[in-house]
Amino acid sequence: MAAQTEPTSAESNPADSNPAESTPAESNPADSTQALELAQAVAAQVARHCTDVVICPGSRNAPLNLALLARADLRVHTRLDERSAAFLALGIARVQRRHVAVVMTSGTAVANALPAVVESHHSHTPLLVLSADRPARLVGTGASQTIQQQGIFGTFADTLQVAQVGEVGGIGKLLSHQRTAHVNVALDAPLVPADLPSVPTERTLRRAPGPAWSDHGTVDVDLSRNTLVVAGDEAWEVPGLEDVPTIAEPTAPAPYHPVHPAAASFFRQDQVSANNYVVNTRVEQVIVVGHPTLHREVLALLADPDVDLICLSRTPEFTNPRGQHARLGTTVRTTGAPSKDWLKVCAGAAQMAGEAVREVLEDPRFGFSGLHAAAAVADTLAVEDALVLGASNPVRDASLVGLPFDGVSVYSPRGAAGIDGTVAQAIGVALATQHELADAPRAPRTVALMGDVTFIHDATALAIGPHSPRPENLTLVVANDNGGGIFETLEVGAPGLREPFERGFGTPHDVDIEQLVGAFGVDYRRVESAQELLDVLAELKEYSVGMVVVDARTTRTTRRELHQQLRERTSVR
Repeated sequence: MAAQTEPTSAESNPADSNPAESTPAESNPADSTQALELAQAVAAQVARHCTDVVICPGSRNAPLNLALLARADLRVHTRLDERSAAFLALGIARVQRRHVAVVMTSGTAVANALPAVVESHHSHTPLLVLSADRPARLVGTGASQTIQQQGIFGTFADTLQVAQVGEVGGIGKLLSHQRTAHVNVALDAPLVPADLPSVPTERTLRRAPGPAWSDHGTVDVDLSRNTLVVAGDEAWEVPGLEDVPTIAEPTAPAPYHPVHPAAASFFRQDQVSANNYVVNTRVEQVIVVGHPTLHREVLALLADPDVDLICLSRTPEFTNPRGQHARLGTTVRTTGAPSKDWLKVCAGAAQMAGEAVREVLEDPRFGFSGLHAAAAVADTLAVEDALVLGASNPVRDASLVGLPFDGVSVYSPRGAAGIDGTVAQAIGVALATQHELADAPRAPRTVALMGDVTFIHDATALAIGPHSPRPENLTLVVANDNGGGIFETLEVGAPGLREPFERGFGTPHDVDIEQLVGAFGVDYRRVESAQELLDVLAELKEYSVGMVVVDARTTRTTRRELHQQLRERTSVR
């Protein structure tokens, strides 16, 4: 946590500062409510757009915290660490699709929000960073805990500087147009009056709408041609494409005609011979919806110059590896329909790849891997569950075992694809999901699957104080292979590069997760096989209360061979 309470030298001892900076506003009792009045005006604007705010303790942001805590129309969460607080806000926002504010004091506290701001920007998930600042006259003077906060997030967030009550109207305009926003509030001393602020008489009953999606126009599409849809993160159900075979990543909507991602290379071949019957398998056009990133074979399909590419987006950015050789839009105007032969080809390819994955999972040579853990999680999901996937191996493993599923809401930080703040985001998703179904007899279930490095990186997010809402039904499954399992399958994991691998990439940590989790008072389970994980998840599905961490002791030593076997089983000769 950033240093929170040290006063600036100019405020604590005016004799040590420039006499010109020792203004009456810092010492005049008549102005003792000025900072709070500004904070109350800011809080009123925030309540017009947000239902939830995450606050961090601090001195400079004390007026903001008091003003926000006084409002009955806001749910307030408290966290000690600004980085985790920002990711908690982002996790709640992933479910709500509206701004959630994170509030902190000045200095490095603000800089701790940068990773969450980057993910918010790239995933187009609404996030408001509400930072407290020193008055402008103190910036650049060497005053303690004072840095240049305006524009600190660079191109990742638009910043609005607010120093007077008359300037708070700009907050509404900012939040109506920008998903990632930074409001920097300059608060002058004295920061708080002698008494608590009164409870506001006005109450926000209907929140203002957020920013509109981009519209890049309409693309004409002839579906009588052999067509595949590739749906990634931020994908949506595009009218007119419902019956097109689709390779969907876990965070995309579940398609009606799913195609397994491991079959992608199959569609780059002109023909396949099977049982003395020749099948035309070459895809003629691919329609990208959203932001696919997971599978190299799928991305190779998009980059193939012999395949016509259409890219659809509702944001300013496109996933488009072909530049001017692709057609861009947001909606489609279709003619024709997929042929019965093409639908059979796609269904056959999907079945082949799905069976290959299950065959690999049943091979005892590979032990209990992260892919086995993902299969166990997938096999125990139910309608109305929420699933959070770590951005490394887990989201890819989930895709290989068949996600997305209809009726299961899936979230993963695919904007910048970092492991940062995954535990905090899972907690945020659980809190937002249980609030949406607050009248249910039992809190809806949220399951998170992540690697051990991801979990350890954000373990402090488990620290939730007694005055903040807690997840009522959250299971965190940690595929614990004691290090960086994803590197086993990448180029750096090749046999010729193994000598420095463990030190530079495998990076075993030997952390005792049971003791780590116990320090936060969170329930712990340990499993050492796929069947044990299935049994524990089935039990928790029926009886889980609160948060539980399931430490799944997996292996990464077989990862490379497992993926090689999968490629061989899905390749068509």
